[in-house]
Amino acid sequence: MLTITQALVDQIVAHARKDHPDEACGVIAGPEGSDRPERFIPMLNAAMSPTFYEFDSGDLLKLYRELDDRDEEPVVIYHSHTATEAYPSRTDISYANEPGAHYVLVSTADTDGAGEFQFRSFRIVEGEVTEEEVQVVEAY
Repeated sequence: MLTITQALVDQIVAHARKDHPDEACGVIAGPEGSDRPERFIPMLNAAMSPTFYEFDSGDLLKLYRELDDRDEEPVVIYHSHTATEAYPSRTDISYANEPGAHYVLVSTADTDGAGEFQFRSFRIVEGEVTEEEVQVVEAY
């Protein structure tokens, strides 16, 4: 189960809406071994695409160095889908290389700023996708 604060959910959704119609992506870091998402890190979608996301390799290297220096790890890796449901695509699954991370997908499809959105979390390990419950809390 992913336990996440309402403030972080709001930041992810706001990023997804801001970058629409392109996919948004980013990471939420937390203390190593804690499974507690704390630090919101929006990333640039280097693909600048409505159907695909890709972290810039230089930004990703910088991020992992920073995480290492701060004794943090990527607890949540998120991105948005702009035209489909919030479920990992074959490409998403093939690029999922953090077996301990929660993969959050937000769908902005059919969202006009006032409508509903989908916010779902998955574990992706060795190509196997498992949806998990999301518990939204005010604080940890």
